[in-house]
Amino acid sequence: MNRLIEMEAFANVIDQGGFTDAARKMGISKSAVSKHVTSLENRLGARLLHRTTRRVGPTDIGVAYYDRARRVLSDAGDADALVKSMQDEPTGLLRLTAATDFGTILLSPIVSNFLIRNPAVQVGMDLSNRVVDLISEGFDLAIRIGDLPDSTLIRRKLAESTVRICASPYYLSKFGRPQQLSDLTNHKLLHFTNDITENCWKLKMRTGEIKQVKGGVSLRVNDGQSLLNATRCGLGLAVLPSFLYRAAMKAGEIVDAMPNLNLMPQPIFAVYPPGQFVQPKTRAFLDYLANVLADKGPETWE
Repeated sequence: MNRLIEMEAFANVIDQGGFTDAARKMGISKSAVSKHVTSLENRLGARLLHRTTRRVGPTDIGVAYYDRARRVLSDAGDADALVKSMQDEPTGLLRLTAATDFGTILLSPIVSNFLIRNPAVQVGMDLSNRVVDLISEGFDLAIRIGDLPDSTLIRRKLAESTVRICASPYYLSKFGRPQQLSDLTNHKLLHFTNDITENCWKLKMRTGEIKQVKGGVSLRVNDGQSLLNATRCGLGLAVLPSFLYRAAMKAGEIVDAMPNLNLMPQPIFAVYPPGQFVQPKTRAFLDYLANVLADKGPETWE
């Protein structure tokens, strides 16, 4: 039988002054309480209770055991209460990771506002363009942009980011505006990539079709802010998500080079390790982040 149940039955018999009242408190039969106590005595090899037809009381060993048993039961109750409270209220350290540009431009202010609303939570945020292994590196959550490979991680789609082919007004005045995808072969293309040999854009259309485009390559970089800066300077055309191009386009530093091109928006996912329960701190942040992104809308992200 379960040791804690045996302890609880014995302690309740002492507290309630008998088997009948102990059974009533535990919500089980009197015979079940008796079996638990007998099992406990047999396992310990000692008599813990004096039993008579008129009363029940602890032996000397029973008195000593009762003190320890009550401490164990109290600790077990505290442990249960701790788990329950952690499932009710967001608390503790939330470790999350995201791409540098998304994290700096969009995620950081959202995290700050979340922390103001949830003072019992602390956030450890790692901004990196590498793909972090959540489980081995101990992260609770990652924000990832674009189509995801198959994995055992749980994914939750938060929003979509509009994608546009952008250029500076200076670049377009010098090299002209492309009218169709085939025109891009005569333009300088800026690449967001970890592969320094990459020389091909892969554009996903709203139809789901993937178009491969080759042109002159003037820059390959794995940092979105650097890509945006190069676009501002007129080094070429770049495919940029809304959280990168929004402010620069509003300021007139860059424009949509092909406004009639229907590119598929990039999905924004939260991914986290599989498990039966999502901790309150993670669930609360996910809900808050999803609500903020939905309220803003991709064309207003700054």
